Amino acid sequence: MPQQPDAQARYSRYAIFIDVVKEGSFTKVANRIGYTQSAVSQTVKALERELGCTLVERSRDGVTLTKDGEQFMPYLQAVARDERALAEKQREVQGLGRATITIGTFTSVSRNLLPRPMLDFRRLYPSVRFNLRQSEYTSIAEWVRNGECDLGFTNLADAEAAGLESHSFGPDRMMAVVPPENPLAEKNELTLADLATQPFILLDEGRESVTLHAFEQAGLSPRVCYEVTDDYSILAMVRQGLGVTILYEMMLVGFESGVVVRPIREEPRRTITLGWRNSATLPLAARRFAEYLISELG
Repeated sequence: MPQQPDAQARYSRYAIFIDVVKEGSFTKVANRIGYTQSAVSQTVKALERELGCTLVERSRDGVTLTKDGEQFMPYLQAVARDERALAEKQREVQGLGRATITIGTFTSVSRNLLPRPMLDFRRLYPSVRFNLRQSEYTSIAEWVRNGECDLGFTNLADAEAAGLESHSFGPDRMMAVVPPENPLAEKNELTLADLATQPFILLDEGRESVTLHAFEQAGLSPRVCYEVTDDYSILAMVRQGLGVTILYEMMLVGFESGVVVRPIREEPRRTITLGWRNSATLPLAARRFAEYLISELG
């Protein structure tokens, strides 16, 4: 059934006018876009009133441009092109087409937590790209605050210090990691006091070190001989017998070979937190992915 222009707003008066001139007929255009012939004619007349001149001549031979119409035509075509580009951009944003989501993260999250949600999200939105930037908590929180990342995985303290909106996931406890030949490997459970007696390889977590805070709370000072940012480098050092360490359980999954992993009685842990600067200004793709993560991971 033919419809009136307000029922099919996707056809602007400029696009309709250009089609009428191209076809040389109100009726052909009306039939193609589902308008009445009268509605198409009224649309062109409204454009003529808007511009204050007659744009087309109507005759038995069809519709042709007047001299004024010829002068206006390039401008009307430009407006119609811009309208199409705007509509395409709107569809792109709504469908998350070609969007890039930049996420600040650290090793255990990028290896264990993110792969499956990213894969599932790209099945929903195949054109979305992910850009992962790795660092420690404080830098990630600052990246998000400064707009360098859309989203950032950090700890709760750094997210709050940076003034981010955030959502915290479940705790990730820390485990003791020692060389197989170390006497501590004989114990089923270790204490921070046990670890404080050994050469210690410290995971550099930035301003908020869960490891150092745990030792401080226990009134202990570890014998830090090495401070390393990369978890996997620390594992290699432990395998070589350079010392003992404390690493996160999430990170250790699948990498226990050549080392002995033991629970720690005091159970130091971090709260993994996803932060973003402002919900109102967060790009649509990043907001959708954050919502997806929260719904999937709790």
